[in-house]
Amino acid sequence: MNTENNRKQIALISVHGDPAVDIGGEEAGGQNVYVRQVGEALAQLGWEVDMFTRLADADQSPLVQHQAHCRTIRLSAGPKTFIPRQEIFEHCDRFLEEFIKFSRQEGRNYALIHTNYWLSAWVGLELRRRLSLPMIHTYHSLGAVKYQSVQEPPETATRRLEIEKAALETAECIVATSPQEKDYLRSLVSSRGNIEIIPCGTDINHFGSITYEQAREKLGFSPEEKVIYYVGRFDPRKGIETLVRAIHQSQIRSQSPIRLIIAGAYRPGQSDGKEKERISQIVKELGLEEMTEFPGRISDENLPIYFAAADVCVVPSHYEPFGLVPIEAMASGTPVVGSAVGGLNFTVVSEETGLLVPPKDEEAFANAIDRVLSDPQWRNQLGKNARKRMEEEFSWEGVASQLNDLYSRFVTL
Repeated sequence: MNTENNRKQIALISVHGDPAVDIGGEEAGGQNVYVRQVGEALAQLGWEVDMFTRLADADQSPLVQHQAHCRTIRLSAGPKTFIPRQEIFEHCDRFLEEFIKFSRQEGRNYALIHTNYWLSAWVGLELRRRLSLPMIHTYHSLGAVKYQSVQEPPETATRRLEIEKAALETAECIVATSPQEKDYLRSLVSSRGNIEIIPCGTDINHFGSITYEQAREKLGFSPEEKVIYYVGRFDPRKGIETLVRAIHQSQIRSQSPIRLIIAGAYRPGQSDGKEKERISQIVKELGLEEMTEFPGRISDENLPIYFAAADVCVVPSHYEPFGLVPIEAMASGTPVVGSAVGGLNFTVVSEETGLLVPPKDEEAFANAIDRVLSDPQWRNQLGKNARKRMEEEFSWEGVASQLNDLYSRFVTL
């Protein structure tokens, strides 16, 4: 597309989701992975990629070079400390000014901006208005869906809904990560605007790099025990309580030893730390302490090992726009039992790569987990089907190629 000396410059904007941080901390999840992986893959396809985020720690480097043509730039916007995403909007105007200042100082002439989440959408809409930059947007989470299940929406809810609608109707194109997200956008946000469906991806070489037997030996799991795995943020919307109560109801406990792994980083005293303590208390009340472990954050190096060693990966989210965990599990050859919500209806093919059940339904989750664990031959077939589906449709290279084609429609080459 672009020659080495004539690379087109693009900006990926992710105000609150820093693509250069370790994944698994508070508010460091799928969006961070998406931006980082997309940025690096696009650089390989010939783009000059700058990924912009907010400086959230005074000790952080303001610039991280990932490879020759892809870097993260952390802009100073508000206090140089962690701020919950619902409190960041008041600093977005500063983020905007710092973006413009940086691009002018560096002599950057961006051909296109790709914004992520509604906070970045506001920045993108302003850049589009001021600088006439073509704008692509990915939502990652829709307020119109999220607020349906929230009793007390945050103060920014009205503004968020306005910005999400403006982005759909104004941006050159919206990237929906699943057909379900496109349906939500049309039914809940606006009938106007352009939408393309391009899924999130996964590293199919990283996940799937170790066999079930090798992974279990490495982690010291016995052949007899059934390993049930959750990995993700500690957040009530992730449905971890549903999983724990489902295991309490599970019939498989009387037939085989169970190891329940609930992995994810948490910070004592913060919202994720408080949720971890709440889940730990439920585990204790239900008498599941001996079979349950909380290993904390799993390193990128060890993630494929845990996924591969599990008999089933459970994704009990109340709402999941896409969800990287299920495709990482399936790329590892591990079937998924998940909530029949949002993007999970797209990524997980029920009865073929796993099972989907209603969210918050403890009995349904218990029955689904039992079905998978009680039939090892079927479990293995689900895992093989899952791996094949990921190889064919969900590699980051394939995602970047689709984005490359989309960008090229709006950039003068």
